[in-house]
Amino acid sequence: MRVVLHEWCCSGGLRMPEAAALFGETGGLPAGLAVEGRSMLAALLHDGLKVDDLELTLLLDGAVDVPLTSGLGHGRATVIRVPDGAERHCLAEAAAGADWTVVVAPETNGILADRVALARAAGGRVAAADGPFITLAADKQATALALAAAGVAVPAGVLLPAGERLPDAFRRPAVAKALDRCGGDGLVVLPRGADLPPALIPRRVEAFVAGTPVGVSCLCGPTETIVLPPVRQWFSAGIHPGYLGGDLRLESLPRDRAMALARRAIRGLESHCRQARGWVGVDMILGDREDGGDDRVLEINPRMTTSFVGLSTLGTASLLRAMLAVAEGGPFIWPGMATGRDGVFTVDGGPVGRRDVEHGGSDGPPAP
Repeated sequence: MRVVLHEWCCSGGLRMPEAAALFGETGGLPAGLAVEGRSMLAALLHDGLKVDDLELTLLLDGAVDVPLTSGLGHGRATVIRVPDGAERHCLAEAAAGADWTVVVAPETNGILADRVALARAAGGRVAAADGPFITLAADKQATALALAAAGVAVPAGVLLPAGERLPDAFRRPAVAKALDRCGGDGLVVLPRGADLPPALIPRRVEAFVAGTPVGVSCLCGPTETIVLPPVRQWFSAGIHPGYLGGDLRLESLPRDRAMALARRAIRGLESHCRQARGWVGVDMILGDREDGGDDRVLEINPRMTTSFVGLSTLGTASLLRAMLAVAEGGPFIWPGMATGRDGVFTVDGGPVGRRDVEHGGSDGPPAP
């Protein structure tokens, strides 16, 4: 089975015109975006080489050097170097000749939706949600409204138009987030009494929810949705928290609550014209109440998430292969569900220092 792995940052996306939307007022790329992308691509490659029936093709920018394994050069994996400005062309060409394409890209400025649609238009089969699902999930305000309408609890929040201040009456601590960003880009945790200066883009501002940040990944197909073990998320401290990694250790009761809530959240976004497929991540806060009354869904990621880095280490079977089987409507076979190990993983492969990490609530550490 021929599988194309396209991670936007590593595959030449940063040299494309759409990348300008990711370079903020300081002119720099959001911290963590390229690091997380590289980490996911390396994990996908290593995981895919666990099985003999996958032939992997990596699209790589000429300046990118992802750690490659001994599978390269032995018929198991190949690299296509992407010339400057040719990222979309190379993706379309590779997807057309493959059995499956896996697209890992940010939702920002419609990048994810465009690359998935491009690969499909070229005749490729993409392990991803359909266009309407991606468009809805990419908009944090629209997602919150859709989930609330489906009876799924979300933090109380408002849409703050571009150029407007947050009213003084909005209770702090609060969390402000850009509507279509990822990787902590545009995320601000407002302490009590803090002001939120106007921004050039619209944002969703929501009440800070105390509890344990958890990410739940789901493998979605036409016949079933498989909910994977939840990952406790770790963030850096400060008003601009960044995602550091996760912990696969979660007690049984909150784990069961998280998995059930993730399934409800995905069903809440689906309809007869919106379908989840492939890898979908659900970010949430688990509160203190054992009945789940304080649990809240924060957002839904219609793409591969960094949790893959940790989850793919569970057992010896390929999680990528399992995802493709579910996306095709076949049976789910992945021993990692039952035989996985416990442990902490980081997005850059380094250790997590306790002084660098804080437990927190919605999208980050505790508000001051």
